[in-house]
Amino acid sequence: MIKPKALKAGARLAILSPASTSKPELVAAGMVQLREMGYEPVLSPNALVRGPLYYAGTMKQRVDDLHAAFVDPSIDGIVCTRGGWGSAELLPYLNADLIRANVKVFVGYSDHTSLHIWMRKFAGIVTFHGPMCAADFSKADGVDMASWEHAVGSDRPWSVGSAEGLRVLKQGVAEGVLDGGCLSIFVEALGTTYAPVAPEGILFLEDVGTKPYQWDRQLLHLRYAGQLDRVKGIVLGDMTQCVPAGELELLEQAILHALREFNGPVAIGLRSGHVGMGNVTLPLGVRVRLELSTTERLEFLESAVSC
Repeated sequence: MIKPKALKAGARLAILSPASTSKPELVAAGMVQLREMGYEPVLSPNALVRGPLYYAGTMKQRVDDLHAAFVDPSIDGIVCTRGGWGSAELLPYLNADLIRANVKVFVGYSDHTSLHIWMRKFAGIVTFHGPMCAADFSKADGVDMASWEHAVGSDRPWSVGSAEGLRVLKQGVAEGVLDGGCLSIFVEALGTTYAPVAPEGILFLEDVGTKPYQWDRQLLHLRYAGQLDRVKGIVLGDMTQCVPAGELELLEQAILHALREFNGPVAIGLRSGHVGMGNVTLPLGVRVRLELSTTERLEFLESAVSC
């Protein structure tokens, strides 16, 4: 996997919308926080376009913004405004050679899982499942700063654990490359040219508004599709955005039922993606070690950026 350069103080970050339209006031608030963190956010030409439908501009406008951000030598990284729906429309029109020749930090989650899958499969680059400008940087407590700084700006060893919400569902130890993203987008890509390559390592999955039976159904779909055959460990996200507190036990039971034939360790609760606060940044495409025994720890065995 090709690693982007680390983001340093003063790094210029393209703010763009590959999927749905964002509220301008939230984008503006997110850009204020990014400036306070020492970055220079740059709004892409079509980032605030409204329409057609719920899209942030036409397919061409969104592709043009993404390509322009990668090819512009003055841009050091790319942060999406929000998810929604629309990233998958771009996939047939993305230029893998252009992106591979201009590797940069790319950050987003939710609908942008389709872009993460594409960038690893066709361009071979490390990407980042993490906070977005309007969705997270706009909030005072929306971003887990420690994981952000480690993931995009440092080559020092680091890990996440119980402080970031990680809990044990099934004990064990496993190592491998971290992959994954939003469960529903991951599953919906199966059967297409843009389907994920069955990961050999640690699979991270999270979602929003997904009920216990839907987690059960989609995990079964992944198993039937062979997506779990080479997986050594599974990390699941913070489920408080999926069900109310009273249904969390049922959700965990449904997950354990769906994974009853899976032999590796399983964790839950990692606060990355659709979360209420403190969104954790996870580099995808790097080697990690998942330890679920006397402690709960996801350790990053290599840096995600070149310094």
